[in-house]
Amino acid sequence: MKINILVIVAFSLLVVVRSLSSMKQTLYYESIFNFGDSLSDTGNFLVSGDVYSPTIGRPPYGETFFNRSTGRFSDGRLIIDFIAEANGLPYVPPYLQSVVTKSSMDFKKGANFAVAGATANEFNFFKERGLSVTLLTNKTLDIQLDWFKKLKLSLCKTKPECEQYFKKSLFFVGEIGGNDYNYPLLAFRSFKHAIDFVPFVVNKIINVTSALIEEGAVTLVIPGNLPIGCSAVLLERFSDDKGWLYDPRNQCYKPLNYIAKLHNDKLNKELVTLRQKYPQARIIYADYYGSAMQFFNSPAKYGFTGSVLKACCGGEDGRYNAKPSVRCGGKGSTTCENPSTYANWDGIHLTEAANRHIATGLISGRFTKPSLNNNSLIYKF
Repeated sequence: MKINILVIVAFSLLVVVRSLSSMKQTLYYESIFNFGDSLSDTGNFLVSGDVYSPTIGRPPYGETFFNRSTGRFSDGRLIIDFIAEANGLPYVPPYLQSVVTKSSMDFKKGANFAVAGATANEFNFFKERGLSVTLLTNKTLDIQLDWFKKLKLSLCKTKPECEQYFKKSLFFVGEIGGNDYNYPLLAFRSFKHAIDFVPFVVNKIINVTSALIEEGAVTLVIPGNLPIGCSAVLLERFSDDKGWLYDPRNQCYKPLNYIAKLHNDKLNKELVTLRQKYPQARIIYADYYGSAMQFFNSPAKYGFTGSVLKACCGGEDGRYNAKPSVRCGGKGSTTCENPSTYANWDGIHLTEAANRHIATGLISGRFTKPSLNNNSLIYKF
């Protein structure tokens, strides 16, 4: 166990050095606190004991940038990693690493509470609807909020000290909610089931965002949902449907993207009300959908000459290389030669190249409302 802890600590230091060495602009925010699911999990799921499949703990995960698996669901960096780089900060460390290994970690520059498979709604919400057996983890958004409250006690002591500290902190609340829709859809429930979940998901995101502001958060980024109708695993699931249900511009599945847009519209409306309630806070909507649709609509223009709908890593027997029976890194899986030309990594998650594209859109301010840039971050990857 001591050897394993030393390896983890040594690698964490290496990651910090690599992050700082790739910094290209002065920082503005001095710490980042992230909440969410696998799109931003930097290692919590891997160390949590929830792992139902060990494939994320081995190659080809992490091969593009880290040269080893780190618990990230990608071939390399995530959106939150690029946000950290843009601020000149080390990659946001997974909170559970210190809890599980009982090792001392410095979270003064931020902590990542995101866990793969996490949902906005609580476990009982799914249990009441007969979906609890499909959940990968019970580390919901509320539980992640509780972790933050516990950690806060070690970050600052007095109210003035906390106000000063969090004034320079950036909070990412999501992306979260994608799994709330994925679980019923992949369990062959109707579209109505997923659509009915939208107000519950958005309400939970708003409540947690409110709670964070009450705890002292000043600048918060709340991402919307990605275009799930362009997700390889869901395209594989609905691959037998009629052709008219696919968008002719990109071949994404229109009914699924309708759910994502419904979620995003509802979230945006609720954020307007939240800004009125907390005028002292800077509440930013991040348009993941709009940024991602750039490369889904015009893949070659943005360098995605391989595929944007087919998974880079997975089983080759399906149309989208995303058969659930063959997981990336598992027996029978294959990996594309150049992940940077693909948008989808393993059927559900994005490649580093796609994550970079979305992050660039956020940092430039083009896909954030109000602008995340605010003349304080000008960064090119």
